[in-house]
Parts: sequence; structure tokens; C-alpha cells
Amino acid sequence: MEIKKGVQKKMTFIERPHENEKTRALVYVSKLLEEAIKSKENRTEDIKELENIQKLLSQKKYGLVWEQHAEQFEADMKFNIPVFVENKSKKMHYDKDSNKFNFLLEGDNLHSLHLLEKTHLEKIDIIYIDPPYNTGNKDFVYNDDFIGKDDEFKHSKWLSFMERRLIIAKKLLSPNGVIFVSIDNKEGYQLKLLMDSIFGENQMAADLHVETSAIAGPRRFQAINGSVVKTTEFIFAYTKGKKNIMKRPLYDSILGFDSHYSLFEDANGKLIPLVDEIKKHKSLIEQFKLYDLKINMPNLKKIIQISSTIESWIYEEAISKKIFRLGDVVKMEKNEIDSLNKGNVSFINGRYLTLNKNSEPIVLFRYFDRLGMSDDYNPKYGERTIRGNLWRGFSADGGNLAREGGVSFKNGKKPKRLIKQLIYASTLFDRKKITVLDFFAGSGTTGQAVMELNAEKKGNYQFILATNNEVIETTYKRIENVNKDYPINLKYFKTDFLDKKENNLENSLMYNVKTLIELKHGIDLDDSAVAIITKRSDMKDLDVSDISTIYMRSQTHKMLDRKQLEELKGITIIDIPETFFPLEMKEAGL
Repeated sequence: MEIKKGVQKKMTFIERPHENEKTRALVYVSKLLEEAIKSKENRTEDIKELENIQKLLSQKKYGLVWEQHAEQFEADMKFNIPVFVENKSKKMHYDKDSNKFNFLLEGDNLHSLHLLEKTHLEKIDIIYIDPPYNTGNKDFVYNDDFIGKDDEFKHSKWLSFMERRLIIAKKLLSPNGVIFVSIDNKEGYQLKLLMDSIFGENQMAADLHVETSAIAGPRRFQAINGSVVKTTEFIFAYTKGKKNIMKRPLYDSILGFDSHYSLFEDANGKLIPLVDEIKKHKSLIEQFKLYDLKINMPNLKKIIQISSTIESWIYEEAISKKIFRLGDVVKMEKNEIDSLNKGNVSFINGRYLTLNKNSEPIVLFRYFDRLGMSDDYNPKYGERTIRGNLWRGFSADGGNLAREGGVSFKNGKKPKRLIKQLIYASTLFDRKKITVLDFFAGSGTTGQAVMELNAEKKGNYQFILATNNEVIETTYKRIENVNKDYPINLKYFKTDFLDKKENNLENSLMYNVKTLIELKHGIDLDDSAVAIITKRSDMKDLDVSDISTIYMRSQTHKMLDRKQLEELKGITIIDIPETFFPLEMKEAGL
């Protein structure tokens, strides 16, 4: 009996099965909204609710979703205008060779960031922050309450808190700026998605894994009993520009010897086995005999760790420059290949080359180029490897961490070496001033890192630190302590507020422009060679004989007559931008 093959019916495959339902719902809501708007009855509440439903249905199709929470600090700005007021008693001017200042900002960092938008839009080169980790152990305060482990909205409150600040942080970053954020696994995975949505998934430059804890003490017993003990934290790096943010490589030291470096260039430029060269030196032969080892490459790898004689010889510049390993076959022009000799070393266009047995050009790697000072906790000269995204050894800094800066700090004090390496590796010597911002300044590690880098002549850095009044004394004390070794110029600002309904608001805003000018330009307007003019009447009592620079409100500058301009001839006039308080003035009807 013949069995006929059935015809397989092809079903329509719907890749996004809920999309049609969502579309139908949106069409229906839109129809109801249109009817409510056209209705002769007052349906304001219906319109408002339907618009909210429409908004909810139209929300993003992929990404991090959380319950948005309001923040009192943001609500305060609906009725009040934040300004900076200087605490002159805490000004430092100890670097007499410079008139440039760093800044310490006291107050909620949301208010400080709001003001930095006016002065540093796209002007910050590096942002490093170490925000609260939201562990539930009284490390995160939201609207004056500590967020505990059992708070059902602990993640959404933290995300709302971070989103507001990171959105402004992105605006502050220069076109090629980079932001580094330290975090652990409590909020790290949520933070990654949040930063993807703000900066762009493709703008993630690195996810560093930093070894911050060692398996010792009670942690060792946990590990022995089967727990996977956390020893690393994350640092997420995002940029607005190119993703190759590490301008300089960082190096970790290697124990032992890479036995692939098995060739030696003799006096005739000929490549011979490295062990043949060792056999020419009596003192080296004796070292192998001392440890009862044959002279071969595996034993050289062993003995270099225990013999200072062997190590000193192989690290000697004249020797290490003659040790090579074979690389890959490379493409070259025929005339360049013809210039090479089989078994000999040639140096062409920045590469060491030779010919292999098949007369093909191969690149050679020189051992000397692998040697140098490491960036470890205890830097030393020797063989190194370029560090990747695993940053080992920062748990070793922990023993000294409590003493760094001469201040104690309970939660999350970061190693100074870590911040210095992040800043140093992501900037170049030939850059002009680099501005570094930390708006979760805590104990002030970032400030000390910048001060030391400047003193070590590893760049030209200025810092802006922002922190709240709970830890400001600690931050200031650390800078004060470090100043004894690294003289610094610092201005200390505190956030204050102007009522938007104040009668004389325009004059009050102009009076408070002074601190914004100082912050924007990194200067001290109390300097006798500098003046500020916000209205024409300020010109009457101004003695210009010793003035070199005047910061002047732009509309006042336009109103000066010929005689006044003549009086200011030879003086640099820098306009105060009207953009400092335009929205506030508009809202106040000015």
C-alpha cells in the first residue's frame, strides 16, 4: 500500500508575539484620548490619565526598568536657586609658583553638579566616583533615611539617585573624556545597564576587575568551607569619544623567565641558542652547578628565581638587548627581504627581523623591551606583562589604607595607587591642564592622587571634589595633611540657596556669580591683579593701575562708552557669560 506524503503546512511565525497587542492597545488609548480632548465636557483628569497610560505603553523595549523615586534635593530647586558661597577661612594658597586653584565643594552633589553644568559643560576630562554600594549596612542615605537590606525599593531608590547624577556627569565630560565608577556586585549589574542607557552601550571602554580583598582571616575559613569568596570589585569606564582610553600601558611584574626568549645575538650579529652564550661564562656555569641543574632553557626558567647572579646578568642592558624570541612571518617588499640574512638580526622600520629556514621574513621580539619598572604595590625592575582588565594586587594596599592621607574613613576608602594609575594611564604628558572631578569625594583620595601626580611631574592636573557635610571635614583634613608634602592652592565653597521669589533676585544672582567665575577659570578673584564688574557703576571706584584682567558681565561690556573702553586699554577683559543664570532669571520674570 502506497502511503502518500502529507503536505506540511507552514505556520506564520511571529517573532514578537506581544507587539500586536501593544499596538492595538496604543491605538485604542489614542482613540479615547482624542475623544476626551474633543469632548465639550471638562475631561482634564481623563486626558491626564490617558496620556500617562500612553506614555507607559510607549516605554523603551529593552533596558533597565525600575520604579522612579523623587528626591528632596531635586524638589528643593523648584523654589530655590543653589549658589556657591566661599568659606575664606579654609582657603589654601601654598603653591606660590601658581595662581591656579583646585576646589572643594560642600553640599549635596546634585546641587554641586547643577552648578558645574554652568561652569564646566564638556570641560571635565576625567571623572572618578566611588558611590555608595547600597549594601544595606548604612552606606546609602536617600531623602535623609538609611536604606536597609529589607527596603523593597532599595534598588529603585539607588538607581533613581544615580541616574540623576550620571546624566549630568555625561554633560560635563569633554568630547574625549572618561568616567570611572567603582562598584561591587550588589549594584554592579544594574549600574552597567544604567550606564549603557545614559552613555551608550558602545561607549563602554572597560570593565575593570580590581582585586581589593585577600582570602585571609575569617574569609579563608569561608573559602575552605566551600564559599566562593568575593575578592574583586568592578570599575566601569565609559567615554564620549574613542574607546581606547588607556593612553599608557600599565605593567605587572612576572616571576620567572619567559623561556621563549631562547636566542642570543653574538658579536657577528648571528642568532645562536641562549644556552650556548651562558656556557661561555664561568660564573654562570657555577650557578647551575650550585643548584645541580643542567644548562638548558627549562632550568634557566627555574634558576632565575633563586639566583641573583643569573638574574643580574640577564637583566643587564647590554645582554638583554641581545636576547630574542621568534615571532610570526611578516609581509615585506622583495627588496627589503633581499636585504635580510638568514640567521642574522636586522632592524628595519622599527622592527627586528630575520629569515627563517624557508627564507621567509619573521619578526623578532627583544627581551630588553619586556623589562622595566612594574606598576605593582612594590614596584621593581624585571620582566613585565601589560595589564589587562584584571587589576591584581590592590588588596596589598589594604594594610596601608587606614594611614593614607592621615585620616580614617569607615566605608570604601580606595587605594591612592589605584586612582593615580587610572588618571595617569588615561592621560598624556603633552596635554594641557587635565581637569579631574570626583563628586563622591569621601576621604579625598582623588585630591591626594592629583597632588602627587603633579609633584611627580606626571601631568598637569586640577581637581574638583564634591562631597556632603557628613564627611567634608575628613576630606578637607586630608588635603590639609597632604599639603605639608605637596603644597596646594584650594578654594572651599559651600552650597547655599536663593529664594526664587526674592525681591532683589537679579542683584543677588550677580553677586553670586563671583564663585562661578572662580570655579570656571580656576582662579582667585581676591587677587589684586584681577577685578570683577557686573554693572557699569562698578567702574566708578575701580583703580585700574594694577589690574591685568577684568571679568565683566557681557551685557555691561556692550554698554561701555568710548572713554571707558579707553581707560581699560591694555587690560584683558573676559566676558561673564549670561548663561550662568538664564533659566532662573526667566522663571523669575527678569
